Amino acid sequence: MITIKNVTLRRSAKVLLEGATVTLNPTEKVGLVGRNGAGKSSLFALLNGNLHEDSGEFYIPSQWRMGQVSQDMPETDQSATEFVIEGDTILFDARAEVKAAETTEDGERLGNAYMALYDAGEHDAQSRAQALILGLGFKTTELDNPVNSFSGGWRMRLQLARALMCPSDLLLLDEPTNHLDLDALVWLEAWLKRYEGTMVVISHDREFLDAVTNVTLHIDAGKLMRYGGNYSKFEDMRAEQMELQQNAFSKQQDKIEHLQKFIARFKAKASKAKQAQSRVKALDRMEKIAPLLAEADFSFEFKEPANLPNPMLSMQGVSFGYPPPVDAPAGTPPTVIVKNVSRSVLAGQRIGILGANGQGKSTVVKTIARDLGALGGEVTEGKGLNIGYFAQQELDVLRPADNPLEHMIALARKLTADGKLAGQATREQDLRSFLGQFNFGGDMVKQAVGSMSGGEKARLVLCMLVWQRPNLLLMDEPTNHLDLATREALSMALNEFEGTVMLVSHDRALLRAVCDEFWMVSRGGIEPFDGDLDDYQRYLLDEGKRLRAEAVAEANAAVLKPVVVAPVVVAKDNSQQRKDINEKKRPLKKEMDGVEKTMATLESEKTALHDKLAKPLPPADIAETGKRLKVVEDELASLELRWLELTEAMDSIESATA
Repeated sequence: MITIKNVTLRRSAKVLLEGATVTLNPTEKVGLVGRNGAGKSSLFALLNGNLHEDSGEFYIPSQWRMGQVSQDMPETDQSATEFVIEGDTILFDARAEVKAAETTEDGERLGNAYMALYDAGEHDAQSRAQALILGLGFKTTELDNPVNSFSGGWRMRLQLARALMCPSDLLLLDEPTNHLDLDALVWLEAWLKRYEGTMVVISHDREFLDAVTNVTLHIDAGKLMRYGGNYSKFEDMRAEQMELQQNAFSKQQDKIEHLQKFIARFKAKASKAKQAQSRVKALDRMEKIAPLLAEADFSFEFKEPANLPNPMLSMQGVSFGYPPPVDAPAGTPPTVIVKNVSRSVLAGQRIGILGANGQGKSTVVKTIARDLGALGGEVTEGKGLNIGYFAQQELDVLRPADNPLEHMIALARKLTADGKLAGQATREQDLRSFLGQFNFGGDMVKQAVGSMSGGEKARLVLCMLVWQRPNLLLMDEPTNHLDLATREALSMALNEFEGTVMLVSHDRALLRAVCDEFWMVSRGGIEPFDGDLDDYQRYLLDEGKRLRAEAVAEANAAVLKPVVVAPVVVAKDNSQQRKDINEKKRPLKKEMDGVEKTMATLESEKTALHDKLAKPLPPADIAETGKRLKVVEDELASLELRWLELTEAMDSIESATA
């Protein structure tokens, strides 16, 4: 187990944790929560050994293997599959030992090295790695692509896959959902539910925390508190605790006031001096209950739009996609992702846009936002349409050297020049006041954006968006980097917004709170989705299983594809020779038929076991199923090897008699 006893942690002069005491038991799934800057990352640094306690005692079993997501952006031309495989540190060490043993003449060492390599899972490493990669949203055609050919967000997914590949007793995950779509998030939840070690996760996604944790650690004002239960249970217990504390504080204040009145009234009377002095001592001995200091709430609102055209926009036979690259040969056609869409967006609608990864959700939003042109059809905008667009990459377009005030001044000048002001005050003091509503007060209005946290940058983008007074909000993953308090504020503001909202998000709590209808982007089209988010999660899991099963079937077909041998030309008078060949091949063919039949049975059992592990199971059943799965995979690997041997043997017979 992990024990933290009276630990104090500092960053420079700032005390982040003081007198922290907590125990984490093996196999517990722990959610670590608290305000941005409260010390969550510092506690992680203590757990992984990058930071040492300033005082107190910290213990973690020395034999525990640790898995965590590297925050470095990988720069390598390794294939995605090989990069993830190297996350398996045991396998990596076993491969290194085989290479070292092969340079010696020590047969025993070489034999032991190959045995360790097999025990480390060399035979199924590729399939394990590719299952992780596909689960996190990559396509089968991308499995062998170089790591450095992917964008930053996709490389971070590979870092996550690499961490999950690592055999570990303790798994540390810091905001693992930030770069994921909803389909990848649902898959990750299912995977983490099956994880058998101890896990500590930092996340601002309440539904994710509810799904994968059973203990909550809360950091507040330098104190570390443990709560049994997931995030929702923690919220209930925390609210009850705060109410009790407030009641106890109020009662104590009444008692203190009563004692102070007695002391003030009788301290000058000789006959009451002893009683007064006794009450002074009682007051000094009293352990003061701290007043309830509620976390500073953050809230904002969208101003009423200047006008509300209805419909906001209309699409007739519209195709969405990307034009050919600038350097593409003349005549290269555009890439069409979604086509022939005829729909209208009405005033006041709250639309959640759903769809598995790569189906075109962001492409649709970018086209409506005018960042991309429609490839076909017609988009008709309502008169006075004012779009507010929050893009996934919006933080990247902020100017790192400029401060929030300079961003607001530049925005005001642009809208003025474009004639798009909607009654906003544009004086510098007015802009300062508006920034203050988003917690950019004092020196922060002059702080360079490049030195801000991801959450602060996202809050600045929200501030600029709200100031523009849009009537149609297009939001593509707006909650990345936002803490729970800011997500809650965004949810409330969107609910009170009088315009139209179109939302792409992996935050299911936000989707549930804001959207009252869903559009499904799938298989090149857009259709209404009649179910709720629970139905959608089941759809995503089923779709993911189907795609992974297809990928495995294709891979197995490639492995088991018989070698095409050129037909042996045999003269009619060599019929006896052909008869002899068939006699020699008959036992081999019979054995091959048996091997293929057994492999088909094992493949079916393997699929059934994988399906079983995808469902919630008691720990004992998970262990038993996992053991059986290992036996099945080992038998399959052995049979595949025998199948190849039989194929080669029959080819040799043909060659020898040709």
